[in-house]
Amino acid sequence: MATRSAALKLDWVKVTTSLGLRGQTVAGLQAFKTRNENARRKVQLLQELPTTVDFAQYRSLLKNQAIVDEIEKRFTAFKPASYDVSRQIKAIEAFEVEAVRNAEATREKVGLELKDLEKTLTNIETARPFEDLTVDEVAAAEPSIDEKTAKLVSKGRWDVPGYKEKFGDLSVL
Repeated sequence: MATRSAALKLDWVKVTTSLGLRGQTVAGLQAFKTRNENARRKVQLLQELPTTVDFAQYRSLLKNQAIVDEIEKRFTAFKPASYDVSRQIKAIEAFEVEAVRNAEATREKVGLELKDLEKTLTNIETARPFEDLTVDEVAAAEPSIDEKTAKLVSKGRWDVPGYKEKFGDLSVL
C-alpha cells in the first residue's frame, strides 16, 4: 500500500526557518509532526503483522478442537470498530486555518521589516561621510542637537563637555 502524505514530503526544519515561525506556531507544528510520525509508525507495525490465521494448523496441534472452533467462530464474526474521525478532521482543519493565519501575519511582519531594513541599507550606502556634513545638515538630521545647544547657551555654558579633552583647547591659539 503506497502511503501518500504531505507530512512525509515536508522539510520541517526548512518550514520553520524559512518562514521565520516562532512561539505557538512552531510548537503546534512540532506537536503535529510528532503525532503524525507516531501514527505512521503504528500503521507500519500493524501492516507488518500477519493477517491470516491457519486454523487447520492449530487443529492438528491441539487436542481440544472445541477451543479452535470457538476461536475460529469469534475470529470470523469479528468486525473492526469503525470510528467517526470527523471531530479530529475538524480539529486538524481548524489548526490548519490558524497556522495559515499565523504564517500570513508573520509574512507581513517580515515583509515590513525587510522594507525598513532595505531603506536603512540604502540610506547607509548613499550617506556622505560625516566629515563632509555641514552643521546645518547634522542639525536637520537630529533636531535634538539644536535644542541641546540652545539650552546650553541659555544657561551660559559655551563649552561642549569632552570637547577640550578630545580636540584640545583652541582658546590658546
